Amino acid sequence: MKRAPIGIFDSGYGGLTVLKEIVKVLPEYDFLYLGDNARNPYGTRSFKVVYEYTLEAVKYLFSQNCHLIIIACNTASAKALRNIQQLDLPKIAPERRVLGVIRPSVEKVAEITKNGHVGVLGTVGTVTSESYPIELQKWSGGKVKSTVQEACPMWVPIVENNEIETEGAEYFIKKNIENILVKDKEIDTLILGCTHYPLLINSIQKYVSKGIRVLEQGEIVAEKLIDYLARHPEIDSKISKNATIEFQTTEVANNFEEKAALFLEKEVSAYTIHL
Repeated sequence: MKRAPIGIFDSGYGGLTVLKEIVKVLPEYDFLYLGDNARNPYGTRSFKVVYEYTLEAVKYLFSQNCHLIIIACNTASAKALRNIQQLDLPKIAPERRVLGVIRPSVEKVAEITKNGHVGVLGTVGTVTSESYPIELQKWSGGKVKSTVQEACPMWVPIVENNEIETEGAEYFIKKNIENILVKDKEIDTLILGCTHYPLLINSIQKYVSKGIRVLEQGEIVAEKLIDYLARHPEIDSKISKNATIEFQTTEVANNFEEKAALFLEKEVSAYTIHL
């Protein structure tokens, strides 16, 4: 069978936390991870630019024979996914699918929240897009009564510069969590609305009471992907299954490999491509 991997796209490294969890549950599948590291961060860019960059990546992954693509980036999911699904796919690849990370997260929240009070921690781009409040209102079946958000602009740099165990990291994590808990004292579910944030989970848990569930997206997306493939055998049948993972980046490969090792806790080999 011709190689036809599942494409995993992110603006940088955070999507590796999603890839890691997907590979755990679908180890026999082939994967192609693409990080647009040369142009990240996406979080501070306009809707138009994020859409253009994401569409370029999607078209590239289609050229690599990906029939299914997961946009493992909250900013790209928030600012680009809907347009790509509704406007572009019908014209360029009607039989292929592009999925994001926001809808699976929202569906999971609806399953587990007890009182309907939800908090979202995310990048500036994800928070200003209002995607989570909109999608929670749309897909929670009325279970979500209140959604508050907190932008955490320092969290991604903390992770990418490997400052996770520092006093500076603790300061910003504590500050942002205290901020969001003040906005709604009844929060029972917190969404980590950025795929970098699971690397900060130990510090995050220090400032969150035991009654609050903290949701990491990797496990959620992996669980929902299993269900999606079971419901769409016509897509599943097109994906090759040789247990391989390929890493591509728009940056210098050495830089990518060094930081990817932090996210995956193992060494990887990557090569540079141009979009």
